[in-house]
Amino acid sequence: MDGLQYQRGVSLIEVLVAVFVFAIGLIGLAGLTVMASRSNQAAYLRTQVTFLANNLADRMRANSVGVWRGSYNGAYPVSTGSTTCDKATGCDPAAVAARDKVMWSRLLTSQLPGSRATLQCTGVDRAGYDPSGQLGSRPPYGGSCAMTITWTERGIGTGESNGDAAPQVFSWRLQP
Repeated sequence: MDGLQYQRGVSLIEVLVAVFVFAIGLIGLAGLTVMASRSNQAAYLRTQVTFLANNLADRMRANSVGVWRGSYNGAYPVSTGSTTCDKATGCDPAAVAARDKVMWSRLLTSQLPGSRATLQCTGVDRAGYDPSGQLGSRPPYGGSCAMTITWTERGIGTGESNGDAAPQVFSWRLQP
């Protein structure tokens, strides 16, 4: 009979060890879930940055005269400028660029936390292109534009503290 009581105690210890191992596994799974969620958010923000950069590049392609006159150059977000250019109201390339800057700035601030951007198009002198004479055709432009977008995102647990905001930078050289 003493052997039977001893056996009952071993079974209880086995169950306690199994529950302990299971609890450790659940804690690890919870940590992985948090890390996956943060990584997913970081991937989402980087996708938004790519979307925003392409959006501004498309706006610039539609207004090449404004680009080569330097109307898109500067820091973003901008808060001033007219947004009344539409098909009913005729606008020159500078007014279209001013509208694009305001509209894109709204997208930038609504999609990315703590975002800023700069755009600088250079090299128009090298090509010797005067866009005023050829409004309907794409210019033979020899320059390029440098776009930089910065934003903040929470750390994902690799080196920085989990709650710290980490500055991120997207740089792109393009020729619209």
